[in-house]
Amino acid sequence: MSKLGYAWSVLFLALVSMMIGCAGGGAPMAPSAASNAKGGDYGPSAGAAPASPPAYGQAAPAQESAVGGAAKSAPPSATAGAAPGAAADMARKAEAPAPESRPGLGTAWGETRESRTSTAPFVRDNPNNPFQMAAIYYNDREGANAMARSADYRAIDRGVVSIMGGALTVSLRDDSGRVLPGFSAGGKQYMIGEAGSRYVILVQNNTGFRFECVGTVDGLDVIDGRPGSFTKRGYLVQPYSTLEIEGFRRSAEAVAAFRFSSVRGSYANRSGSGDANVGVIGIALFNERGTNPTWTPEEVNRRHNADPFPGRYATPPSN
Repeated sequence: MSKLGYAWSVLFLALVSMMIGCAGGGAPMAPSAASNAKGGDYGPSAGAAPASPPAYGQAAPAQESAVGGAAKSAPPSATAGAAPGAAADMARKAEAPAPESRPGLGTAWGETRESRTSTAPFVRDNPNNPFQMAAIYYNDREGANAMARSADYRAIDRGVVSIMGGALTVSLRDDSGRVLPGFSAGGKQYMIGEAGSRYVILVQNNTGFRFECVGTVDGLDVIDGRPGSFTKRGYLVQPYSTLEIEGFRRSAEAVAAFRFSSVRGSYANRSGSGDANVGVIGIALFNERGTNPTWTPEEVNRRHNADPFPGRYATPPSN
């Protein structure tokens, strides 16, 4: 080979080597989002902790199989093969931060507290339909005001909900026994709590009758922690006494305290029931067979105050 031919060969090999080096020198791959994702705390009813949203600019982690098998692969990128402008737009949408969690309060599964209970016979007058019901919508002050902003705002004394003209009352109390403040707006009762604080539901019976009280918090029965229903059994409220419901019942000796939390941290959300009913407390009262609770103290008082001579002269009928 001539010297000129040898020089051209060396130059050609050098160019090829440079091209190969450029092709293999791309940016390093980002770390796996699944390895960086942090699972949140999860409640007692338990499956795996929900994964945190992927970090900004990273791919979504693989989804775990619904039956607990091997993890499925993440779907291929939607930007593959797209035009440069469309690919950039898709990338921006994919990298947008996840929406914030719902604002306001929920009720968490709190610490274990001693709360002993026993069984007693009680036959409902109507097995499936409560005699009276009450619903209390709770939130922090900003959330409660937002819910009532478009309604007729009217304060109520001490945040106590009256049933049957005061025959029974329902209230929420904090650790110190203070009744939580509240108000009525648009025909609904609202109570105001603070995140992290414990509360107790008080049902006070001012009559001589026994009642069965079925209670729910965030749509879950306070005894079994499952979706509330009128067919479930509840607590007995003895005559002229007060029932204290301190938490979700864990056993015949203990409950998990009610504590205000975020919606995401609520027991309903973490137990798999979802957050659709977070923010409401339900009380359904059943009267005992053979009783007639319509004769409340208020009604008896009205009878006592009836005037035997409300007028002085007779008036003709209207027709």
